[in-house]
Amino acid sequence: MAKPFLFIGLGNPGQKYAETRHNAGFWFLDRLVGQSGADFRLQSKLQAEVVRTVLHGQECMLARPMTFMNNSGQAVRAIIDYYKIPGSRMLIAYDELDLPPGVARLKLGGGHGGHNGLRDIFRHTQDHEFLRLRIGIGHPGNKELVTPYVLSRPGRDEQLLIIRTISKAVAAMANVLNGKLAAAQTELHTIAEED
Repeated sequence: MAKPFLFIGLGNPGQKYAETRHNAGFWFLDRLVGQSGADFRLQSKLQAEVVRTVLHGQECMLARPMTFMNNSGQAVRAIIDYYKIPGSRMLIAYDELDLPPGVARLKLGGGHGGHNGLRDIFRHTQDHEFLRLRIGIGHPGNKELVTPYVLSRPGRDEQLLIIRTISKAVAAMANVLNGKLAAAQTELHTIAEED
């Protein structure tokens, strides 16, 4: 029997961080789970909020690590070990400084690109051939400003662009779940460029 497809969104737990740019991965999961009407539940042993549901005819699990961004690997490792999920059945969504708001990119494999959450996942896992959904949040223009930038709320126009892109990414998951990665990439990337 096929393993469920695992969606992991990266972010920081707690109300203080809920609307910050660094939580774009959580925003994606909120939109995705909103299609099913299911609710996240804290699973302490996995250090994550988890929901199991069906999306586009496929059994799926959605997980939000509760370990804070820089320690995301602890929860991810606990989840994949417990449910025995291979990298080929996993997508990790996270904020991307190198893409502007309104742009998202879907790709298979690659490096961590300096993203602290992804870097920690690499530290705790061996199989890095998973899908990544990089959600553009833009760059403050100065390396010294990155931390306060990602831990603050985007302006109204930026937030609308990010949310609109996340909605497009959620729509593209139908193709991902049906094994049509190239179609999902075309759908997401082309639309983002045309807007």
